[in-house]
Amino acid sequence: MPHAIISPSVLASDFGQLTAECKRMIKNGADWLHMDVMDGHFVPNITMGAPILTCVKKGVPDIFMDCHMMVAQPEKWVDDIAAAGGALYCFHLEATSDPLALIDLIHGKKMKAGVAISPDTPSSAITDQVANAADMLLVMTVYPGRGGQKFLDRCLPKVADLRARFPEKDIEVDGGVGPSTIDACAHAGSNVIVAGTAIFNAPDPEQVITLLKATVNTAQAHAAAQRAQQ
Repeated sequence: MPHAIISPSVLASDFGQLTAECKRMIKNGADWLHMDVMDGHFVPNITMGAPILTCVKKGVPDIFMDCHMMVAQPEKWVDDIAAAGGALYCFHLEATSDPLALIDLIHGKKMKAGVAISPDTPSSAITDQVANAADMLLVMTVYPGRGGQKFLDRCLPKVADLRARFPEKDIEVDGGVGPSTIDACAHAGSNVIVAGTAIFNAPDPEQVITLLKATVNTAQAHAAAQRAQQ
């Protein structure tokens, strides 16, 4: 299985000090920073866009921006996000009719491509062809659009299904993830963990990041041991 990656969601940060907040997360052990881009169309909220990402990249040049594009017509923003320094462009399967063409477009801009599904979309909607073309698969464990929602454990079987189908793929979970839910996410097979308030509002963010990563690594070791016995 791929290695554990912790990607704190900046939606939970102090936007007035966004660059400093991103630096704080990297200092405390974050691997990626999860940038929630919302357009007010695909989801009923507006957050940040390419100009803000450009400023963050200038202030934190070594940042890996995991850009979660909760937008309608995601193909429209590939050029802008690439120019802003985005490292991974994750679009929603529900927002496009041609995911393979969009993945090709993203790769053409030297970014990794992610495919996300919302809570009501079955994992079977991600075909083998789409999953194999993508670099990462994202299972939302809350409804996209706002932070602070309650974790939906009914979404975890989708993670398990995707992990069984694509054992070497990066699989991300996003929404309501923290110390109380990480064990279930990790054992379902997720290796890329998005957490917002659980990290940004913690008295010791480094301790939380370390816990999340250790839980994923332990679950992966357990899964590997089980496979070896089969």
